[in-house]
Order: sequence, then structure tokens, then C-alpha cells
Amino acid sequence: MSNANNTAVIFPGATLGVLGGGQLGRMFAHSAQAMGYFTAVLDKDETSPAGLVSHHHIRTGYEDAQGLAELAQLCAAVTTEFENVPAAALNKLAESLPVSPTGSAVAIAQDRAAEKSHFVKCGVPCAPYAVIETLAQLAAVNDALLPGILKTARMGYDGKGQIRVKTREELAQGWAELGHVACVLEKMLPLAHECSVIVARGRNGDIVNLPVQRNLHREGILTVTEVYEGNLPVTQVEQAIAAAKSVAIGLDYVGVLCVEFFVLDNGQLVVNEIAPRPHNSGHYSQNALDVSQFDLQVRCMTNLPLTQPRQHSATVMLNLLGDLWFKDSDVAQSPAWDQILALPGAHLHLYGKVDAKRARKMGHLNITAATAEQARATALKAAEILGIEAF
Repeated sequence: MSNANNTAVIFPGATLGVLGGGQLGRMFAHSAQAMGYFTAVLDKDETSPAGLVSHHHIRTGYEDAQGLAELAQLCAAVTTEFENVPAAALNKLAESLPVSPTGSAVAIAQDRAAEKSHFVKCGVPCAPYAVIETLAQLAAVNDALLPGILKTARMGYDGKGQIRVKTREELAQGWAELGHVACVLEKMLPLAHECSVIVARGRNGDIVNLPVQRNLHREGILTVTEVYEGNLPVTQVEQAIAAAKSVAIGLDYVGVLCVEFFVLDNGQLVVNEIAPRPHNSGHYSQNALDVSQFDLQVRCMTNLPLTQPRQHSATVMLNLLGDLWFKDSDVAQSPAWDQILALPGAHLHLYGKVDAKRARKMGHLNITAATAEQARATALKAAEILGIEAF
């Protein structure tokens, strides 16, 4: 019989499991271990960042029955750090122990069409869109949706599986380039900037949120996150938090959820997508808040109390991609970390990945300061040292 709805507190000393061995799993493991938990990771990569720092590393694929059984036997509760973990694997684990988020919530986040439908159901505005799965649906697309962005319904992240299209001819060509798989066409909107909200919701319905994060993306990958008072107008902050909570409650979500928004030129917010896990834009919470997104992930899965995070420092987060290792050479060379760590309020987080590769997330840098102006000035100095384009 499933005990997935068990609301008993899981105290430190128990083992907590995570599906996925990437950097989010690594930082989850660090938070769990700091609170006195043991950790177990299921990921087939022998050098996975999370696997290298956990007490147990089960080296199998997500759908391996034996691996899932071993994880279930070891752990008191399980979470995930990767949105494309098969929902069926989460459902299987949920037969014998608490799993957060649920397979049903993750399944919605894995399918853009289902995701958009959920936003509409929650009364949260999103960009006008059309689902394209057949030639008939392609032919029926309203011209008002062009120009637009054609996105695969599944397996797209960090700008992958997306093509900008201006005409019906480009739309048909783009759908062919994507292999005629199920897609969503979103109308391109005049964007002022982007933001995101991370919420954490417990099994008892308690819900808390991180401050609203203002984000800058380049080539589909997050580059900079800025979080301080005044980073967005108060009305936008309130709307984003309310919308994010509505999305989470509508999913009956348990765990940490990131909701990403577009802010239009007229100030209107439209939801872009959700990530059923901690998020790149929340990494600043490790150094600027009294409770990080990873601490909240641990609390959600163990039924520990959720306290509203408090921000004690203005902060700017820089994403560190593998390109920085190739700034002056075709051979990977370590960036000037000594110069970076000489800057006031610099907090370096590297993910322990064996090889640096272009466009690969290798780490992040959190800059904290007493004021937004100080944080931005130091972050711009760090960007100059590292070879990141000014922002």
C-alpha cells in the first residue's frame, strides 16, 4: 500500500533520494547533508555531479526496475532534479514511499500543450498559442499567431527544440525540421524583460515563495539573475507571486516549482513555462536568503515546516558556461578565479563537472552586497574579468 500521502515528519538521519545526478541534485544533496540526512542518487553517469557527493550512487537509467527498487529500499522519500525524468518512474516509486513532485505534476510540465492548458485552467495569462500535431492543425493555424516561436511539445529546454517562424511557409518548414513531432506555436510578443518566481509547497498545503527574480537570457540560456528591492515594479511582483502560487495550487503540487514569466512592453505578465524542480534562477538563494531553494526542497519532501525566506542582501547571479574556459584558447583553461574571489561579496559555486564544454553549465557566481548598485557594479566587474558580455 502506498504511503505517498504520509504527512509524518522524516527526521535527519534518514536517507533522501533524488532522480538525476546533475548540478541541481548535487546542491540538493549538499543541503540535505548539512541538515543531517544521508543522500542517494539514481543516475547512470559514473561521474555525475550529484553521484560524486552522495552516500549512495545507483548507476542505472531512470526506468530500470532494479535500480528503482534499490532506491525505494534505501530511501525514506524521493525527489527529482530533472524535469524529463519519466513520470512512470516517479509513479512506481510512489507505490512504496513519498515522492515529490508527483508523476502527474511532472507529466504536465513535460508537455507544453498540457502545460498551456493548465495555465488557462488556472486563469493565468499565457501567450496566444496553437497545438500542432497534424497537417490539419497546421493548416488551421490563425495568421494572428505569426510571427511566432514553434516549440516541440516535449523534451525542450535551454532554448532547444525551438524555431522562430515569420510566415506560414517558414512554419511548415520549421515543423518539418523538428520531425513533424507534436509542437506548440506561440505568438511572439513585445518583451520588456523576463522574470521568474520559485514557490515551495508542502503536503499540508502550506506555500512560500522566493523573491521575484529578474532574468536575462542569451541564446535561450539564462545568463544573469538580479534580485533586490525595486528590480521590478511592486504590482508586477505581486502579480507574479499570485500567479505562481495559483499554478502550484492548481497542480496540487508538492515540492519546489519555478514559474517563468515574460513581462511585455505594456507591463503585462504572461506565464512562459514551469520547471518542476529547483531552478537556475534561484541559485542566488544560497547566499542572499536565509533559506535556499534547496533547503526548501528538503523541507517539502520531509514534511518539515516551510518558513517564508527572507532576503538579507541584494544579489546578482552570473551563470558560468563552459565557453568561459575557452576565452583565450582552444584548449580549456581555468578562468581567473583568484581575481573573482578578490571581489567583495563573491561566492563561487562550481559543479564538479569533469570536462568544460561550450554552452555547458559549469557553475554560477553569486554576488551579494548591501545595495543593488554595489551588487551590480561588482557583478559587472566579475563579468569583465570572465569575458561575459556586459548587461
